[in-house]
Amino acid sequence: MYHNKVILCGVNTSKLKVLTEEEKREIMKRVREGDEDARREMICGNLRLVLSIVQRFAGRKENPDDLFQVGCIGLIKAVDNFDLDKEVMFSTYAVPMIVGEVRRYLRDSASVRISRSVRDLAYKSLQARDELSAALNRDPTPDEIAAHLGVPREQVVNAMEAIIEPISLYEPVFSENGDSLYVIDQLSDTSRESTDESWLENIALREAVRTLTPREQKIIRLRYYRDKTQMEIASEIGISQAQVSRVEKAALEKLRKQL
Repeated sequence: MYHNKVILCGVNTSKLKVLTEEEKREIMKRVREGDEDARREMICGNLRLVLSIVQRFAGRKENPDDLFQVGCIGLIKAVDNFDLDKEVMFSTYAVPMIVGEVRRYLRDSASVRISRSVRDLAYKSLQARDELSAALNRDPTPDEIAAHLGVPREQVVNAMEAIIEPISLYEPVFSENGDSLYVIDQLSDTSRESTDESWLENIALREAVRTLTPREQKIIRLRYYRDKTQMEIASEIGISQAQVSRVEKAALEKLRKQL
């Protein structure tokens, strides 16, 4: 969708101008002096930055034009508030503002409404995680985040889980030759009696699980047989939540191929 020529909001993204850091600083000097033409030039010269960030959210099935426009709002805020006196590149300052604007849009337009207090705690937890990561040079555990915020660990875990976007039961998880396997197909039918077919499926699943690495097996077991969250697993086995997510995704892909 984003390769080669792409039209977003009537803009041919393949022809977007790219400014060097030196050009950005010179233009920003004129922006600070109230030059509106320079302001427009700075915004247009950084639209590729917005495009690169919007690509991260391509899997959300949101209208790309909408995400691009929202990202542009974050870019405009960055241009209007960037401090030339600080020794930091404009892109380093702008990226968090653009990402924050897109995340707020996705949060506020979510079909499942989350209470404001839970949302606030979740984003405070994210901020605390970033601060602790910088201080500790590693990803903090849920216990460390909770202690930093002075709230119970369970509240932090629940809040972080609450802002993860839910997926549809009819989200395809695998497609081949036009046939798709959906999330709902993976849910067990509690009303179905045990049959030879389900028994054979269980054998096939056990055999497929044996092809996983020990770490993948452990994460799959904790995640799907003991109903633990990614943050709880991360704390238990001593890696980051992002690493748990990557290992889980890789393991599920292996299982799909085996089955």
